[in-house]
Amino acid sequence: MSRLLDQIDTKKLPKHLAIIMDGNGRWAKQKGFLRAIGHENGTKAVREITEACAEINIPFLTLYAFSTENWNRPKIEVELLMKLLVSSLKKEIKTLQENNIKLNTIGNIEALKPKVKKELLDVIEKTKNNNRMTLTLALSYGSREEITKTIKEISLKVKKGLISPGDIDEQIIQNHLYTNDLPDVDLLIRTSGEQRISNFLLWQIAYAELYFTNVLWPDYTKEHLFESILNYQNRERRFGKTSEQL
Repeated sequence: MSRLLDQIDTKKLPKHLAIIMDGNGRWAKQKGFLRAIGHENGTKAVREITEACAEINIPFLTLYAFSTENWNRPKIEVELLMKLLVSSLKKEIKTLQENNIKLNTIGNIEALKPKVKKELLDVIEKTKNNNRMTLTLALSYGSREEITKTIKEISLKVKKGLISPGDIDEQIIQNHLYTNDLPDVDLLIRTSGEQRISNFLLWQIAYAELYFTNVLWPDYTKEHLFESILNYQNRERRFGKTSEQL
């Protein structure tokens, strides 16, 4: 039993938690391992954190798994990450089903190799009726690419006369984002000590609480997660209002 679990207020949980999983490579380097070992151990953290979120009933968890910029990494590392993704999906389908977790994805999945895309869509299909939690993997995802895509789609509709420029509001923009069926992010966590957003969910984190930890992702446990949630619950979220208005 977690020593922190009893301290968490289940009425003040973030509805949508997003995590930038950073530090696999540095974890491996510190231990004298190949980067591949770091990525493999990172998948263990994914399982533990996903199960912990389901345990405390966080309805939406989004993990930054592979960014548009990650395609610029050495080819051998990219191929390894893709193979690891396929093997992880095959292994974790049982965990998703047992925990009633629905798998979702955001990003330009057309850029993925056919085998990767097929396995991803297969798991999404098999878990589509699960309703305890939605786990979203951001794959080949970049927020600027997402916003650019959105502008193009809306512009095309204006050109075709389907909507007028005056109709465009925040809701229409939201409806064209990859995350159109997800709520805005309440809490964004980044591991490894870096304190930047790295082109992740820029629109969706407009009022999110940000939490940075020095813990490298393979070492990130449910205890660390619960610490971050307790920190979140001790903050005052004003959304532009004053404290007296809350």
